[in-house]
Amino acid sequence: MLYDVIVIGGGPAGMTAAIYTSRRMLKTLVITKEVGGQVIKTPDIENYPGFDLISGSELAIKFTNQAKKFGTKLAIDEIQHLEEKSSEFIITGINKKYQAKSLILAFGKIPRKLKVKGEDQFKGKGVSYCATCDAPFFKHKVVVVNGGGNSAFDAALLLAKIAGKVYLIHRRNEFRAEEVLIEKVKGMKNVEIITGATIHEIKGDEVVKSLVYHKDSKETEIDVDGVFIEIGYIVADGLIKDFVDMDEKNQIKVNKDQSTSREGVFAAGDLTNSYYKQIVISAGEGAIAGLSTAKYVDERK
Repeated sequence: MLYDVIVIGGGPAGMTAAIYTSRRMLKTLVITKEVGGQVIKTPDIENYPGFDLISGSELAIKFTNQAKKFGTKLAIDEIQHLEEKSSEFIITGINKKYQAKSLILAFGKIPRKLKVKGEDQFKGKGVSYCATCDAPFFKHKVVVVNGGGNSAFDAALLLAKIAGKVYLIHRRNEFRAEEVLIEKVKGMKNVEIITGATIHEIKGDEVVKSLVYHKDSKETEIDVDGVFIEIGYIVADGLIKDFVDMDEKNQIKVNKDQSTSREGVFAAGDLTNSYYKQIVISAGEGAIAGLSTAKYVDERK
């Protein structure tokens, strides 16, 4: 089937874009590895307009159900290759190939790695990039959260309710997280904050057993059961590096209408070069991308 538009990514940006293209009566398909994207890993959302408090998974379900209500089709697949032939886009996934007149790239980012000894060795064996996913495995245990932004403080808050002891280690002396989150974490009795420190190595046998960090030219080793790395996200650019123009941060360059350097391809959400990364902003970019794509397709009918 030839779709009017294929959206790659099932998070707030992608699903909002699909809502708008579907409402414009375009045949719309959303292809995603995981419905909801990174938002499902956020336990509590307090800054999305219209909701005093909602979980990321609840919000993702609302986005998805609304898109489906207007006719959006959904495919769970992992995209391997993109190409353009005769003004049509061929999207090759693990499961099948798809064709579309236009594309919206909205697949977000992947967790940034710490790149220290032991990180890859113990991934899934004590090293985690998702507190929401893995926190229940560390009940009454000792864990480290690495980072200084909102995701790190969200993780520390969640883990403080489950783990016996939580270390929050950040390489700077100041934090990028919102003040309300910082104060909440500081109020947790079982959280110890260590600033100006960098993780040097993660040790263990079959699972994580300890962690080595450097602070003030001094090396310290602490016994821990888990390490949660929350130092931001990067765009997995292998799919699009030579497909659309990227900036120095490997983010997709977009114009005001969310169009990219390639005609017929639009982008929205955390993978674009927009300054702020928030759910509401991703949804807003998705709406613009959806409307711009609808205009592009309609003008070529």
